[in-house]
Amino acid sequence: MILEFLLVLLVAITGAKLGGLASNRLGQPAVVGELLVGLILGPTVLDLLHLPLFSSEHLGETIHLLAELGVVFLMFVAGLEIELEEMASAGRVAVLAGILGVVVPLILGAITALPFGYSPIKSLFIGVILTATSVSISAQTLMELGVLRSREGIALLGAAVVDDVLVILILSLFVALADGSGGLIDVVWVVVKMVVYLGAAAVLGVRLIPAFTRWIDRVPVSEGLLAGAIVAMLAFAWSAEALGGVALITGAFIAGVLFARTPLRDRIEIKMHAVAYAFFVPIFFVSIGLQANARLIGGGSLVFATLIVIVAIVSKVIGSGWGAHLAGFDSQASLRLGTGMISRGEVGLIVATVGLDNGFISDEVFAITVVMVLATTLITPLLLRQMFAGQPGVMHAPQPAREVE
Repeated sequence: MILEFLLVLLVAITGAKLGGLASNRLGQPAVVGELLVGLILGPTVLDLLHLPLFSSEHLGETIHLLAELGVVFLMFVAGLEIELEEMASAGRVAVLAGILGVVVPLILGAITALPFGYSPIKSLFIGVILTATSVSISAQTLMELGVLRSREGIALLGAAVVDDVLVILILSLFVALADGSGGLIDVVWVVVKMVVYLGAAAVLGVRLIPAFTRWIDRVPVSEGLLAGAIVAMLAFAWSAEALGGVALITGAFIAGVLFARTPLRDRIEIKMHAVAYAFFVPIFFVSIGLQANARLIGGGSLVFATLIVIVAIVSKVIGSGWGAHLAGFDSQASLRLGTGMISRGEVGLIVATVGLDNGFISDEVFAITVVMVLATTLITPLLLRQMFAGQPGVMHAPQPAREVE
C-alpha cells in the first residue's frame, strides 16, 4: 500500500508541476496545465489508479482525502490575501451576485433537463447542481494574475460565500421536502445553524485569533506559528460543515481572512503557501481529472452533456454578472465577476453526490456532472486571463514564487 501510495504521489505532483510549467510557457495560468494532467491521468485516458501497478482499493479514496485538504489550504491562502474591510465594502455586490448566481442556473438547468425526459423533480435537482460555485480555481487564477484584491476579486469571494450558503440551504430544503422526511422545521434549523456559525466565527475570530497568533509565536516549539495556523484552519473548516452546515472551504476561507488581520500575516502566508503549493494543492488539481470519466457519456446523453456544460457557463455569467451590474458594477467588471463564478469544482460534486445517494439523479447524470465540473473548471482560468488582459496591476507572466515552489 505505502509503495503504491508514494508512487501515485510522485506521479501526481511531478505531473502537476510539469503541466503548470508547460501552461506558463504557453502564456496560460498554471492551473490549466495541472487540470489537464489530471484528465490525462484519469479514467478518460490512462486510468492511472487501475493500472497493474496499483492494486489497493483504498488508493483513490486516500488521494481524494488529500485533495480535500488541498482545497482547504488553497482557500485559506486566498483568505490571507483579503482585507476584511475591503470584503465588507463589496457587500451589496456580493449579495446580489450571489443570489442571482443561484437563481438563474437553477431555472435554466431545470428547463434544459425537462425536454430530455427527466421528471420535474429530477430536472429541478439538475438545476440545483448548477447553482453550486467553487471559486478555488478562480482565486488561484486571480492570485497568479495579481488581481485577487481588485474590486472584482473581492466581490467574487464575497459572492461565493453567499452562493455557498444559498446552495446548502436549497439542497437541504430539496432533500427534506422531496423524500417527505422533513419539513419547515428542518429548513429553519438549517438556516439557524448557518447564521449562528457565521456570526460566532466572525466574532470569536476577530477577538481571539490575534491573541492566539501572538501567543503561539512565543511558544518554544518548532514551527509553532505554522502549526497554530494549520490547527485553526482545520478547526474552522471542520466546524463550518459539522456545526454550521456550511461547506468546509467556506470555513477555511473565513480562517484565512481572520489571520490576515494579525500582525504576523506575512510570515504565516509564506509558510502556508510553501506547504500548500508544494504538496496539497497540486494533488487537488490533479484529483479533479482523476474523477472524470468522459467514456461513460455517449449517444443521446452527449447532446445533453454538451447543453449542460453550455448552460453551466452561461447561467453563471448572466446571473452573477447581472447581480453585480444591478449593484453598481459597470458591464466589464460585471462580466469579469460572472466569469469568475463559472467553476463548479468540488462543491458541484458534493451536491451531485447527495443527489446520487438520494436517488434524484442516475449514474449517467453524475458522470455528466463530473464532466461539467471539469469543463467549467478548465475554462474559467482561460476566460479570466482574457478578461483581465491589459488591466493595471495584472501580471503578464505568472508569479514565479507561486508556480515553482
